[in-house]
Amino acid sequence: MRNQSYDSFGNTFKRGFMRMPVAIRAIIAINVIIFIVQLLVGTKLNVWIVTHFGFEPNLPIAYLEPWRIITYGFLHAGFMHIAFNMLWLWWMGRAVEETIGPRSFLTIYFLALVAGAVFHFTSTFIFDYKPVIGASAAVNGIMVAFAVLFPRTPIMLFLLPPIEARYFVTGLVAIDILLLNSGSNVAHFAHIGGASVGYLLTMAHKNGTDLSKVIRYFEYLFGRLKPSPSSKPKNKNMSIVKDVEIVEEVDQTELDEILEKISKSGYDALTKEEKQKLFELSKKN
Repeated sequence: MRNQSYDSFGNTFKRGFMRMPVAIRAIIAINVIIFIVQLLVGTKLNVWIVTHFGFEPNLPIAYLEPWRIITYGFLHAGFMHIAFNMLWLWWMGRAVEETIGPRSFLTIYFLALVAGAVFHFTSTFIFDYKPVIGASAAVNGIMVAFAVLFPRTPIMLFLLPPIEARYFVTGLVAIDILLLNSGSNVAHFAHIGGASVGYLLTMAHKNGTDLSKVIRYFEYLFGRLKPSPSSKPKNKNMSIVKDVEIVEEVDQTELDEILEKISKSGYDALTKEEKQKLFELSKKN
């Protein structure tokens, strides 16, 4: 008999996890780690965490504790809550991030998260809503981005016929609108806020707006990126070289365009030059 080697579950899981796009990988990892902490600390401490880091639709608190507009999106109320959010994010978000790049992806994700908090806050003037937690607003923003970028992609759900992404996501948003005053514990206004911003930002991207500038600003702010050498005084005795960051951005833009063409028309639709460029960029990565 031949000797057969079987890879361990841990190694298989690690490889699959590392193959995720970088932004989605980071978001899922942070959410899962925080959820595990919520489970381990006990009920009383978990209540304290939710009380101090969930979004409270109360003017003094929302104004004096602005971190809540972000931190609420990394807390979840139970296993099914986080499981569905992370599954939708992985399923639809992967194609979005690979198409527009990680920085633009994070821009949509976090601005949709902020919009969810803002919409939820404004809803308190009409309805009596409670504090909110969960990544649903941000995930809705990414799902809408997927529907805008890949509108005719079929969504396969158990016991249902294939539904095009544009109709499926529109139906989810319509359900949130219909259930606005249902009295449930679901933050439907937050979902609508995230979906609205996801749509607007994705359309802006399609019209040529560079969404990555938002994340780049924070990277410059916290020292993750260095200022361009062009801002420094020029030395006449030195030759001019290209900024590495700019070259990488150009490569990423070309790669995004090629990937988008593949998603719409398939690999065979690429020209000989595009196939060669894809090969060269894949070697760099």
